[in-house]
This record gives sequence, structure tokens and C-alpha cells, in this order.
Amino acid sequence: MLRTLLLTLALSLPVLGVHAQGTAPKVDGEIRKVDATTGKLTIRHGDIPNLQMSGMTMVFKAAPDIIGRAHEGEKISFTADRIDGALTVTSLESRN
Repeated sequence: MLRTLLLTLALSLPVLGVHAQGTAPKVDGEIRKVDATTGKLTIRHGDIPNLQMSGMTMVFKAAPDIIGRAHEGEKISFTADRIDGALTVTSLESRN
């Protein structure tokens, strides 16, 4: 019993480490709308593998520092994840 528990724990550690490191892939997109009042960005984007999402246009939450750097029409590379149940931009870089 203890041996099985230790084996299960040992096999789980690499998976937990990868998730904790935040390995969300960079995705190319274009900002369609910036809503600083609600802290949201509308982004047309390619596939987002870590969210099992195909390319589309949708709304993401974003931190104030990211919102402050975002501009409508800007070509970007970004990462996104589900944080507290909300799809959230976690990093953003301009490609212009």
C-alpha cells in the first residue's frame, strides 16, 4: 500500500512541476478591442493548445498593466490560461 502511494506520488511530481512553471504556449493574435473599464481585451487569435481552444475572436480578462500596454489593431503574441474560472491573458508582447 505504501509502495503504491509513493510510486503514484513520484509519477505525479513531474506533471505538477510543469503546470506550476506556467508553460502556456505563445499564441499569435490581434487586439480587436481594449476595455480598460472592465479589464478585458477582445482578441482574434490562433489555436490555444493549453485551453483546447481553436482559433476565434473572444474576450479575455487581463491585469491593468497588460491593459495599459494594449492597443486596438495591434498584432501580438500572448499567453492565456484559466484563472479562477476566467480566461485570462497572462503575458502580452507586440509583434508590430
